[in-house]
Amino acid sequence: MGGSAIGGDLLSNYLTDELSFPIVVIRGYDIPKFVDENSLVFAISYSGNTEETISALKKCLEAKARIIALTSGGKLEVLAQENNFPVIKVPAGIQPRAAISYLFFPILKVLERLGLIKEKSGEIEETFNILQELSKEYSAKSPIENNLAKKVALSLYQYLPLVYGSEGLLEAVAMRWKTQINENSKWPCFWNVFSELDHNEIVGYEIENSINRQVKIVYLQDKEGHLRIEQRRGITRKIIEDKVAEFIVCPTKGKGKMARMFSLIYLGDLASYYLAILNQVDPSPVACIEDLKKELDR
Repeated sequence: MGGSAIGGDLLSNYLTDELSFPIVVIRGYDIPKFVDENSLVFAISYSGNTEETISALKKCLEAKARIIALTSGGKLEVLAQENNFPVIKVPAGIQPRAAISYLFFPILKVLERLGLIKEKSGEIEETFNILQELSKEYSAKSPIENNLAKKVALSLYQYLPLVYGSEGLLEAVAMRWKTQINENSKWPCFWNVFSELDHNEIVGYEIENSINRQVKIVYLQDKEGHLRIEQRRGITRKIIEDKVAEFIVCPTKGKGKMARMFSLIYLGDLASYYLAILNQVDPSPVACIEDLKKELDR
């Protein structure tokens, strides 16, 4: 769930043209009927206490699935010890959404060692190098005129962001932007993908209204993506640009799929951080979520 689940979404997008079987991300208490003794299940909960994950895990145990846990501890680690399935321990003490690398790369490495995917060291190295460059470009010391993360945050301040990705590589990235703006910036945000939005959401801009004038669209552009998606983006922009406050284009960096994906994740994370500063809120706590959990525990 939440920040613990995003690693699975990203892997599903990243490996969609390489795996001969699907990656299904389950966000809920139940599991699909197809889960059985031939299923490989990654039970992921950063805290180890996410109730939906624990519920689904118990049903995976009943289905005799092969299970690997990723957690910093909690009930999930205890269940792993009691039922003799392996645990990949991740460092404790941070928000789950900040643990994205700990929840993405271990699964990738497991799949690699099982011989299910190709070796990824080259793509990992490119991703590391790109993120090192961007850490300087988007740093607090970097001036606004050279800092896209700050520019995006300033543009979105006091507006309603709609983040548009593209089906495939940038689908989960768009969702990540949405959830980071929600949790870090304490601000509403929504997301969608091309070309699905061209079959429904685009119609929502037909009528001139004050709500649309408060919308700023962030388009996550994959420079190596499908040509037809870029054509659709250009046409869609022409249709809706004068009906919304702004249409912001954020392009990927790098050549490999991993670098392109993580370059935009990093941009969204930093933009949401700078937007939190503009909103004069601490980006780390999530009081509403904690309050909800307390109410559920009563």
